[in-house]
Amino acid sequence: MAGSARPPRLTPELLAAAYCRGLFPMADDWGNIRWFDPDPRGILPLDAFHVPRRLAKTIRGGRFDVRFDRSFRAVMEACAAPVAGRGETWISAELVDAYEALHCLGLAHSVETWQEGELVGGLYGVAIRGLFAGESMFSRVRDASKVALVHLVDRLRDAGFVLLDTQFLTSHLARFGCVEIPRTRYRQLLARALAADARF
Repeated sequence: MAGSARPPRLTPELLAAAYCRGLFPMADDWGNIRWFDPDPRGILPLDAFHVPRRLAKTIRGGRFDVRFDRSFRAVMEACAAPVAGRGETWISAELVDAYEALHCLGLAHSVETWQEGELVGGLYGVAIRGLFAGESMFSRVRDASKVALVHLVDRLRDAGFVLLDTQFLTSHLARFGCVEIPRTRYRQLLARALAADARF
């Protein structure tokens, strides 16, 4: 029947194709998947990343053990967990399953901060060639997610990544050097990133 077709299933292939076009999904309050392509777009220039002095001291102190891709699903579920002062999460169960499948293909990654064997913070995102699209972060201990971000940027620089997409500009990210750029400029950077030979 006309108009009754179900939307395409959120497959890893669909997700990867969307990111290559500058699109990313979020779930609404009812779990429906919606696609976004904001203008302006938030990015964190890798060559202008700023580490606040106090945070640098925390990192030197070695309070956290930083790991990559050890507990991807746990990071996503922590990012989706209720937080005081925030409404419903945009990370639905369908999104968790879809990104975990993308992770199994080597296209989604987590950066995790651990303390005394406990996962206390981290972030996850999508890596396709020279693009890393940061999706969400969480912290159960002060500075845990910030430390993960610093280690992410170090890894992206070392691996030759071109673009760290934050999607939106927030006050939290602004202190690290995050800026907004027009969609047209983002598309140019995205094309350059997808042409790069970088591996997470």
